[in-house]
Amino acid sequence: MSTQKINADKPIGKSYGSIPHLPGSRVGQMDYHISEGQAQIATLKVRDKYDLIIVQEKLDGSNVAVAKVNGQIIAITRSGYLATTSKYIQHHLFDTWVNQNKNRFFELLNEGERICGEWLAQAHGTIYELKHEPFVGFDLRTGKERVVFEELSIRTKKLDITLPHVLSYGPTSIQSVLELQGATGRTFFNAHGSIDGIEGAVWRVERKGKVDFLTKFVRHDKEDGKYLPEKNGSGEPIFNTWNGSPVNLLIK
Repeated sequence: MSTQKINADKPIGKSYGSIPHLPGSRVGQMDYHISEGQAQIATLKVRDKYDLIIVQEKLDGSNVAVAKVNGQIIAITRSGYLATTSKYIQHHLFDTWVNQNKNRFFELLNEGERICGEWLAQAHGTIYELKHEPFVGFDLRTGKERVVFEELSIRTKKLDITLPHVLSYGPTSIQSVLELQGATGRTFFNAHGSIDGIEGAVWRVERKGKVDFLTKFVRHDKEDGKYLPEKNGSGEPIFNTWNGSPVNLLIK
């Protein structure tokens, strides 16, 4: 194993960018929409037999990643900084959890790879009574390249890493997703334990063995970050529960 020191600023550069929205999705100031042609592929009709579309539940936490760099397993934030340098307790909890599960990630990741996912320790705009560990992986990447969903599924299943719930395969309209999730997002089948409803969905479009593009839909009644300390009235973080206890009390 290499003992080369990891860059304390950004070991791999930025970990994850923004996913563009479908037309009709609720957008923020810095968000942008996908092209009309791409939207039709995701929601209406594939180009040909080479298109594969997977629609998954959109989760509401902190975008993080676990990377293998110089033979070391590291926990990083979306912007690419080491989780230990974050000012937020949720990221320090993430680093602790990654260290507790280091052997799993050594087995999962090849050198230079990272698994990106949602860290659901702290409530942002949704409270979860988690039915699984607080990390949900959604992309396995090297640089800007993503592995296809089949490989992601096979490799994560071996190590019992949760993926976002699959809502459907094939082109799926926003209306169909809303019907699957229920009028308020309180779907009958609540895979991840949301008690506020589900905020939307992510469409993953693959073609000829590569990930072509991703797009998403966010409900218009979704209020970003309403449980964060600066908005919840208490000035303190609210933690989701896992196995009936707040996540921050379970990870030490």
